[in-house]
Amino acid sequence: MIFEHEIPSGSRLYFGKSARIKREIENTAAMSLEELGFEEISTPIFSYHQHESFKDPRPLIRLNDSANHKVTLRADSTADVVRIVTKRLGRSTESKKWFYIQPIVSFPTHEQYQIGAEIIDGSFEEVVATTITLLGKLELSPVLQLANIRIPHVLNQRYDVPLEWLSSTNIEKILGIDLPWMEKLVRIHTMEDLDDLGDFPEDIAQELGRIREATANIAYPHVVISPLYYVNMQYYDSLTFRMFEANDLIATGGIYTIEGLKASGFALYTDECVAQKMNKKQEMK
Repeated sequence: MIFEHEIPSGSRLYFGKSARIKREIENTAAMSLEELGFEEISTPIFSYHQHESFKDPRPLIRLNDSANHKVTLRADSTADVVRIVTKRLGRSTESKKWFYIQPIVSFPTHEQYQIGAEIIDGSFEEVVATTITLLGKLELSPVLQLANIRIPHVLNQRYDVPLEWLSSTNIEKILGIDLPWMEKLVRIHTMEDLDDLGDFPEDIAQELGRIREATANIAYPHVVISPLYYVNMQYYDSLTFRMFEANDLIATGGIYTIEGLKASGFALYTDECVAQKMNKKQEMK
């Protein structure tokens, strides 16, 4: 029996203090991103193209339009923002920096509010700096984790390391591979660990060097390196990052290619930011 006051598991409800904190976060984000030269966009909740963003389509909630074409609810904003800006808006706008404040939904009933931004032709350093600036305005200073999606792909394609081991971070099985440099790769954690890449084969050293170059241009005190991190998204193809506050994932982003167009972007998870703010207010009492 479902009572009239119940809401589906995975959906969101904000009221009173939490609703006010959510509104303050979104207002601060909008003003900060506009000051950084971003324009706002709000994309449709329905999409024809969401399946192109996911290697595993199972999280997508599927519907049909009036002509019986397959439609899915918005489970990711990045691809739709890039397509709409470059193909639908096209010559009507010259802006290459766009932000959005909107929820995504996934099967069966998972709802997540996001603040995100995409920079057409943007660099990794620019999108990381933008995210750090925004989180500073929100008085949050999470740990920044840097990775390079090419490393898991090189390990898989040239050294027969299953992507399943990497996505599940199965260190025991990874260390069981007979490669003399694998243990050193697994133990990379700090920027200093990237100083000497001479023990690695050229293909791995080259991709680790991309992370090292990025860290040299990022001014932030809380940085960790995770070379084995594997993100299961279709469009990420090089440097990626995540930001954590305690055990909460606060933001993700990186550089990517969609239909030959290179861009960079991030998503900040509003729900986790609200939770952090609420916890800090409780601790201050």
